[in-house]
Amino acid sequence: MLVDMHTAALSVDDLLAGADGRRPFENPDGRSSAAFEHVRIDGVAHVVKYIHLDHDFTMRVSGDLRCRTVRAWEAGLLDRAADIVDHAIVGAAHGWGRNGWGAALLMRDVSAELLPQRDVTIPADQHARYLDHLAGFCAATWGWQDHPVTGPGLLPYEARWEWFSPAAIEGERDLGWPERVPKVADGGWRRFDERAPVDVVRLVQGLRRDVTPLTQALRRTPSCFLHGDVKASNTGRAADGRTLLIDWAYVGEGPACHELAWHLALDRSRLPVPKEAAAGAFRTALENHGVDTSSWWEAQLRLCLLGAVVQFGWEKALGDGDELAWWCDAARDGEAWL
Repeated sequence: MLVDMHTAALSVDDLLAGADGRRPFENPDGRSSAAFEHVRIDGVAHVVKYIHLDHDFTMRVSGDLRCRTVRAWEAGLLDRAADIVDHAIVGAAHGWGRNGWGAALLMRDVSAELLPQRDVTIPADQHARYLDHLAGFCAATWGWQDHPVTGPGLLPYEARWEWFSPAAIEGERDLGWPERVPKVADGGWRRFDERAPVDVVRLVQGLRRDVTPLTQALRRTPSCFLHGDVKASNTGRAADGRTLLIDWAYVGEGPACHELAWHLALDRSRLPVPKEAAAGAFRTALENHGVDTSSWWEAQLRLCLLGAVVQFGWEKALGDGDELAWWCDAARDGEAWL
């Protein structure tokens, strides 16, 4: 599918020329420290999100100085499956904040179309459509790679599993914990060491220190362009029936099953079906969108579930025992594919 390239404005003033009714507001998600504004353009409500590594843990730990979301949007990558996925971005500007390292994203106000923020089960039909559209987006970018010279320079493949590595958490500690989640993760990893089986602790903590064995194994399976943060709070159903996906902060090359594993890990309380059924539905959807999964599915799925424990074992250690046990078993299964 051919898509149009976009051009970001050179400044926020240029981006918002003609906008009125600008007023700040707090994101109801409660986890983002980014600044937001409501604006009206030609009478239509829009939202501006201001992004800068001074206010974003993930940008700091992954070295994002020029806002990958904007670069991916400029390259047209967010529009590769525009018939089924709506990203809501209508404009962007570079050069915001200290050293001009930040950016501003101008989006339609889609708050009424997002899933509820509270932990309520996603309706089964909407969840099935979501998995289908997510698979369709992966299929539309199947085989995409971020060329080191000519590519847009998005999230490095290996960095996807390093958000909560010892080095990343140590860096946030040295900064005095400017954001809450890394501090919670620090305590969660201590709980993981206490609650998880010894063999799983050894496996996961080893990969936290050096993710190379995991990423080398995953690179033997296919890649595509990933949203990277496909959790319930970032999705909804657009008025025209498309799946709404916002917060494209983790964009880059990676395995399709990463999207599935991330969703299963972070949306456990909202799933209308068991995790195994969701995985089966995602595989079927990939096949329906023209992707042959026969040669790689089992390896990629098991490795990505292991990767989810490397990313979120700390969060599972703060929850109930059955959920932690499920993910510990998944980590063991994944180890066999390293």
